[in-house]
Amino acid sequence: MNPSRFLTFVLVCTCALIPSMRAASASITYPAAPTGPGAGRHLVFLSGDEEYRSEEGLPMLAKILSQRHGFRCTVLFAIDPDGTINPDNNQSVPNSEALDSADGIVLGLRFRQWPDAAMQRFAAAVARGIPLVALRTSTHAFRFPADNPSRYKSFNNFGREVLGENWVSHWGANRRGATRGLIEPGAESDPILRGVTEIFGDSGAYETHPVAGSKILARGQVLAGMKPTDAPDTQQRKKRHVDGIEQGINDPMMPVAWTRTHTNPNGNTNRVFCTTMGAATDLANEALRRMIINAVLWGFALEIPTHTDVRFVDKFVPSPYAFKGYRRGLTPDDHALGKVLPPGTPPPPSAPNPKKKI
Repeated sequence: MNPSRFLTFVLVCTCALIPSMRAASASITYPAAPTGPGAGRHLVFLSGDEEYRSEEGLPMLAKILSQRHGFRCTVLFAIDPDGTINPDNNQSVPNSEALDSADGIVLGLRFRQWPDAAMQRFAAAVARGIPLVALRTSTHAFRFPADNPSRYKSFNNFGREVLGENWVSHWGANRRGATRGLIEPGAESDPILRGVTEIFGDSGAYETHPVAGSKILARGQVLAGMKPTDAPDTQQRKKRHVDGIEQGINDPMMPVAWTRTHTNPNGNTNRVFCTTMGAATDLANEALRRMIINAVLWGFALEIPTHTDVRFVDKFVPSPYAFKGYRRGLTPDDHALGKVLPPGTPPPPSAPNPKKKI
């Protein structure tokens, strides 16, 4: 073939391939199913915690809410420059413009230091009075150091001020004492608890003291082991961080789920549901998923069925919670409908500790 013609052929073939050679998306949006109570509403899911795998749990919940309940759902992630998900990158939240059209927000955040543009969008969404559903470490969603130039350092207190509680302390020990959720006496008829039985999570309970006016829905019974059938821990005693008073670890049990109404300075109100459960492994529990999805419906004042559909849309096999335990090399596109999340590349080997004796 004539060299010039061959070059032309190569260029034509390359141009034909360009439309399919798109860069990986920095977020993912699940279209709403044709019917469902969420029709016309846009939910934005904010993932970004270093330990409890919100980057796995939130897309799973978004799939259920989009395909089973008719919400359009967008999930935002912490993304590295190479386009892969890295929840340890606490300054990253690309495509935060999605918050401009958010009708509701589901949070799975921990100690974020977002740039002011993203914080402005988040603050504006909260100020609009939209419903907020917050999981696990979202009680301490933001932590801007004193020398950080952010105009949003006040959001270090977002947990207490808006959700009803900040980070206080660990109460049940991770990987040693799982959490059984017990319905608060008097809250049994709350619509968020319809169809909710046998709540269980393998993450440890937090110390919590929700602000006055909060309605406690469930308390966390610390177990003596890691199985749902394990007995309550009757041996441990701990001093509460807030007042130094010692108590049996389950006497009383700490709140693990509550609701409240937050009033913004402009007079708009948010319906707030918060649970300190919500590690991705916790969300394998059907009762916990139902409580959370019921809470989304409650936030919009929608009718809550007697047995809300919380079946997985795609197979869900969550990673165990652990610092540095995220699946490396994945992009938001790996969370697409019809896909099972791949394992990712293994983490790099840990550097040897020179002080450790082999």
